[in-house]
Amino acid sequence: MNQSQQLQEQVITAAAERRSFNITAGNTKAFLGRLPEGDPLDLSGHLGILNYEPKELVITALSGTPLAEIESALAEKGQMLPFEPPHFGAAATLGGTIAAGLSGPRRPYAGSARDFVLGARVLNGRGEILRFGGEVMKNVAGYDLSRLMAGAMGTLGVLLDVSLKVLPVPAKEITLVSHHLPEAALKRFGEWSSKPLPLTAAVCDGENTYVRLSGAATAVDAARQSLGGEILENGTDFWREKIREQGHAFFQGEGPLWRVAVPPATPTGILPGKCLIDWGGALRWVKTNRPPQEVFEAAAQVGGHASLFRGGDRQGEIYQPLPDALMALHQRLKQALDPQRLFNAGRLYGVL
Repeated sequence: MNQSQQLQEQVITAAAERRSFNITAGNTKAFLGRLPEGDPLDLSGHLGILNYEPKELVITALSGTPLAEIESALAEKGQMLPFEPPHFGAAATLGGTIAAGLSGPRRPYAGSARDFVLGARVLNGRGEILRFGGEVMKNVAGYDLSRLMAGAMGTLGVLLDVSLKVLPVPAKEITLVSHHLPEAALKRFGEWSSKPLPLTAAVCDGENTYVRLSGAATAVDAARQSLGGEILENGTDFWREKIREQGHAFFQGEGPLWRVAVPPATPTGILPGKCLIDWGGALRWVKTNRPPQEVFEAAAQVGGHASLFRGGDRQGEIYQPLPDALMALHQRLKQALDPQRLFNAGRLYGVL
């Protein structure tokens, strides 16, 4: 009996006994979402790279495979995960990365985690192992439920393995830093986004603006002359450790940290509190003690949405409330794939 079959047997038994599961592996994303329910369903031993075709730019691995192992295998071939996923710990796994649906600084320029999912095998709440998608970009067989698993926080089923599209590492990459206050930075971000520049990251921490240029050496050099600013030494470490892994001083300390997605040109100050601007203006990290409903309303008023990323009350609703029709769709999906609410019940919303 292989690893997937062992998990399948556990789920079938739990369904018969009406027990629920809290899906775990590296637990580096355990702080996300509402407090989970159920017994641990450990996938940390469900690991290994099943297939890697560098020429095809595709990798397939079991969900418990350490993210660092996957990135190391890709780096040996000069390739990378384009959505630059945060780890939040050495034990981060592929399954947790996709289930959380988080993307790093490169997201607005390269795409999100969901965009690079080609296929997946999923164990549903009926104990069935289902396969969605495949290992090619143009696979159109069946419904594209594999990408639906990205960001579902394990509420729709257990990811057994995932196939991802990968990309070559850029030929050249530099980071430029200059002094800009937030409103000036947003103006610059807007101007730069309308130009054919090789931007792959743009952040303002309240005092300085940091932009990353990646691509062909000629394009990077030309953009550097156009944008100005000083080259930041150890730019790779800055984006990985300070921004992606939230080691920047802004992220330190206690208190609620909100993740607010907004249109890039949205002015600062939509919420009281400290703010770090990421994704060229489209993502605002906000430290505020305002009530959740006030944060949700402020985000909605500018056409965005918010979630309580860290801290605060994890027993309340921490994701932006959904319109009734969209919530009904979520409930129907949950009913179809996990009718007994076996997996991560309540992790996203109390009713799911």
